[in-house]
Amino acid sequence: MIIKFKPTIIQKIDDYLWIKREDLIPFSFGGNKARKAFLFFQNLDIGDYDCVVTYGSSSSNHCRVIANICAQRKIDCYIVSPLESSKTTNNSRLIKFFKAKIIFAPVQEVHDTIENLLMDLKHSGKKPYFIQGGGHGNIGTQAYVDCYNEIVTWERENKTYFDYIFVATGTGTTQAGLVCGSILNNENAKIIGISIARNKNRGKKIVIDSIRDYLKTDSNFDDKVIFIDDYICNGYGKSNEKIKQTIEFAMSQYGIPLDSTYTGKAFYGMMEYIKKERIIGKSILFIHTGGTPLFFDDLKD
Repeated sequence: MIIKFKPTIIQKIDDYLWIKREDLIPFSFGGNKARKAFLFFQNLDIGDYDCVVTYGSSSSNHCRVIANICAQRKIDCYIVSPLESSKTTNNSRLIKFFKAKIIFAPVQEVHDTIENLLMDLKHSGKKPYFIQGGGHGNIGTQAYVDCYNEIVTWERENKTYFDYIFVATGTGTTQAGLVCGSILNNENAKIIGISIARNKNRGKKIVIDSIRDYLKTDSNFDDKVIFIDDYICNGYGKSNEKIKQTIEFAMSQYGIPLDSTYTGKAFYGMMEYIKKERIIGKSILFIHTGGTPLFFDDLKD
């Protein structure tokens, strides 16, 4: 059974800053990947699939949540994971705890490895359900249209309207869903994605393509997608001392855990962007996309 949950809280932490606590979604440490996973498994039920195949690194919140739901449902979970990102993390420990079957492959062989795995499972009589890495695709986008609808309801109830919304952006559908939600609700907040890995040229295009695919249009959304790649720190899973200091500050001052792979990087990028652009007197919302197990990895440094 998939857990139903109420809209996640929006918590004020400073005079101008609020956080939407997606990390408090009540399943498997929550996060944006939990919100997306619930919709994927609703789709799985319609097709009567009997196992799941997905992709992600050892740091992947997505893979942890998918493995957890598969364990809950007692169905097999297969995760294809790149050898280049196979360090041990609390997420990877949890994935093993949930008894997911992990297949490692060099990143250039991942596509073929997935295709061969799906073919082998079908030949063995299984009916596998494939979920793209990070929950990419229209279902993942829909999850954050839903999230934006929650934000709109909160704004109207509290008579507070956000000028800026910041979010960590990776595979792109979380940011795409928020942009689609703002368009569908005729809202004007600037939605700013802080990249955790991809450069602007590639990352922004993927977000725009996701928006076009979801809205079924070829319109130009270049002005709607603000994609910042100034804080990727040489790539996925990489960090620096300033991001670590940001994580320490958020936990000490607000009691909110961030991590160096996703939310800590995004929160740091947000604060730097606010200073750089001299944003003053504006209402700002940070979407906390989860990753609490990785917070405890950072404590070991």
